[in-house]
Amino acid sequence: MTKLSINLNKVALLRNQRDIGYPSVLGAARAVIAAGAHGITVHPRPDQRHTRPSDVRELAKLVAEELGGRVELNVEGNPTDEFLALVLEVRPAQVTLVPDSPEQRTSDHGFDLEADGRRLEPIIARLAAAGIRVSVFMDPDAAAMPLAREVGADRIELYTESYARAFLAGDYAATLEQFVAAAEAAADAGLGVNAGHDLNLPNLPVFRQTVPQLAEVSIGHAFTADALEQGYAAAVRAYLAALQGWNLDAVMQTLAEQTGRRIEYSEGERAHVFRLEHDREPPHVLHVSYELVDLLGEQGFRDRLGDIVPHLTTQGQSLLVTLTSNRVRAEPAVDL
Repeated sequence: MTKLSINLNKVALLRNQRDIGYPSVLGAARAVIAAGAHGITVHPRPDQRHTRPSDVRELAKLVAEELGGRVELNVEGNPTDEFLALVLEVRPAQVTLVPDSPEQRTSDHGFDLEADGRRLEPIIARLAAAGIRVSVFMDPDAAAMPLAREVGADRIELYTESYARAFLAGDYAATLEQFVAAAEAAADAGLGVNAGHDLNLPNLPVFRQTVPQLAEVSIGHAFTADALEQGYAAAVRAYLAALQGWNLDAVMQTLAEQTGRRIEYSEGERAHVFRLEHDREPPHVLHVSYELVDLLGEQGFRDRLGDIVPHLTTQGQSLLVTLTSNRVRAEPAVDL
């Protein structure tokens, strides 16, 4: 399973515009974890334009004490003396080393380990000795992956901006092949594979399905934009679904086509909830369990359409149809 780590830098950036305490980075962390995210990512920069050392300390305390270590904190940054002192103090589960300079708006390239490997090797050893998993931010260059292992990294994070740009242009096959080759080379070298930068709901399913080695994605800018419209919980669920190959727009279109009803979507505690409306008939409600999506993805849902569509086209009464990984249950619905 590919894990989802939510980058909270843009939440901190918005807070810092007024610096009156909200939106709360800590509150956002609690919300996304409650919704199912597997981890939190932050990238404190020297100018403190978004997350600050105080945020890192508070998040580390949250993860260790309030959440009992059941989610991971990933701290990204250029390995300056100040950055290393901070991460060695809080000891997150993972540190991702990124070669960004203070004036950069955002990360825009990976490490050149031919040039930087010797400098990074003792830094990585120091972090590893503190029990911290180390990931190195890398361009999708298959030939460079063994070098990451040689300098002691546990994982690499593929810098995915070029894929996102190609996907937006509608011509991404050749670019995606570079990432496939890089991920395969990393896995062959004994490295875990993370990815991040400009991944979003449209481009994430293809990337996940094509790069099966993917252990973790960290998503911040696109997630924050989606959360502004959908809310934290719904946005987390949408990204988890995208990682599982579950395209909600396509699912809703399929349901509409096969039932002749208007579809409204919401999230339940344990299931995706689809309300099916008709001008002249009572509504139906379909619950698709998160368990089914986790185990079987969108294809698992589509394979069961023949079992559920007859219920969802029943006339004269409202039905609650529940679809799990091993059964379909239809029962009269009340209070719709």
